[in-house]
Amino acid sequence: MLDAAATAAALPYPALADALEALLRDDTVVVPPRLVQPLTGGGSLFVMPAADAALAITKLITFVPDNPAHGRPAIQGDVVVFDARSGQRRAVLDGPTVTARRTAAVSLLAARRLAPRPQGPLLIVGAGVQGRAHLEAFAAGLGVRAVQVASRSAASADALVAHARGLGLEAQRVDDADAALADCPLVVSCTPAQAVALRARPRPDAFVAAVGAFTPRMVEWAPDVCRHLAATGTLVVDTRDADHEAGDLLQAGLDVAALPTLADVVRDTPAWRRARRAGGPVFFKSCGWAGWDLAAARCALAAAAR
Repeated sequence: MLDAAATAAALPYPALADALEALLRDDTVVVPPRLVQPLTGGGSLFVMPAADAALAITKLITFVPDNPAHGRPAIQGDVVVFDARSGQRRAVLDGPTVTARRTAAVSLLAARRLAPRPQGPLLIVGAGVQGRAHLEAFAAGLGVRAVQVASRSAASADALVAHARGLGLEAQRVDDADAALADCPLVVSCTPAQAVALRARPRPDAFVAAVGAFTPRMVEWAPDVCRHLAATGTLVVDTRDADHEAGDLLQAGLDVAALPTLADVVRDTPAWRRARRAGGPVFFKSCGWAGWDLAAARCALAAAAR
């Protein structure tokens, strides 16, 4: 039974990104569609199973967007890990910690593969849990040394800047995220995604990890910016689940089902070779997938065995 601290210790970002890449190469992985049950008050219950030849997991979490305003975490729950052959429970991981770290590690894996200038500087838009996780992941996995932070809350931005400086990074708060795009070839948007947060175009050499919007109704990037990126750069989604979940792209009227996935990139499939451009910005849309939690379970059990 791993609490939040023990779960984090078992999931170092570079090793977790390696586990994610290994999972995308594993043909035994099976991930059925996740169940999302609406809850009274605007929250959701997520039931997310996945399995491979050795392990089976279910992530059971709630997401309540306005919880932080009341001093509660937006995400709560657990990841339960079973032996796929015996059915024996192997571990219980802290759900919010797994969600934060595997989401940031997915962005790290995508940036490793796709970012034209992975050294940064990095712009983080949204200074919550995902902002902090992505800061740590990109510092540990890409060697980013400079970061700018934009948030609707100056206090939240200042807290993340202080954390970045504590890690030895150069960091500053910026009040205009659109203007900061011109300075940063690495961009992570991880806002609550209740309204458009970015209306300017990223740099031609930018890599964008768009994380905040994971339902068709959620949005962070203006539709005209998404259409510009589709016309001039390369769009990649995390999995085929994004076909009906990638709010930024769906609201821009783009054919998400025609876009390559991160698995296509890792496996260098014909779909990826047809889609990639030699130049232009890269927009990576992440929506979430229980396979990422299965990779985290693999990583955590390997750490325990060591």
